[in-house]
Amino acid sequence: MFFGSFNPIHTGHLIISNFMATKTDLDEVWLVISPHNPLKRKSSLAPERDRQHLVEIAIKDNDNLRSSDIEFYLPQPSYTVDTLIHLREKFPERHFCLIMGADNLKSIKKWKNFEILLRDYEIYLYNRPGFEIDQKIIENAKIHYFNSPSINISSTYIRNCIKEGKSIRYLVPDVVKDYMINNNFYKK
Repeated sequence: MFFGSFNPIHTGHLIISNFMATKTDLDEVWLVISPHNPLKRKSSLAPERDRQHLVEIAIKDNDNLRSSDIEFYLPQPSYTVDTLIHLREKFPERHFCLIMGADNLKSIKKWKNFEILLRDYEIYLYNRPGFEIDQKIIENAKIHYFNSPSINISSTYIRNCIKEGKSIRYLVPDVVKDYMINNNFYKK
């Protein structure tokens, strides 16, 4: 499970998702579109179904990646631990893991019931330049660390480029770029 606002999905998300799906022991990666991350302002988010559509068109040719709108049907704001518990109940035959960047591990103590995440779920952690792993946090956790390829771009940067009328070419897949431009995403 790779959680995110995906506001919008970008090449960095896709590189990490594909790496985890093809270079680890995971069978597939579900990109879970969060309708509202409690640590972010909801007013900056594009509508959830629009963000879901962008994820779907970005990954449509990759059989190892799936889009998930599971959090659209759960109470908001979304909490990772609640979603994982729900998924475990809904799909008892599946084994769910959490994919996150090393930067998220630094702030995990702010997450709801983070102790349950660290105790009950495997975490596939990818490197983020400039973020050291706090060994005290992960002492008893089931963490697999990967030095995955990454690029330093963010959805915020992409939204700002669009607002300023600057190019986002290569930052997002062409199909995502074209859809956002044709539908006036993030122009306000």
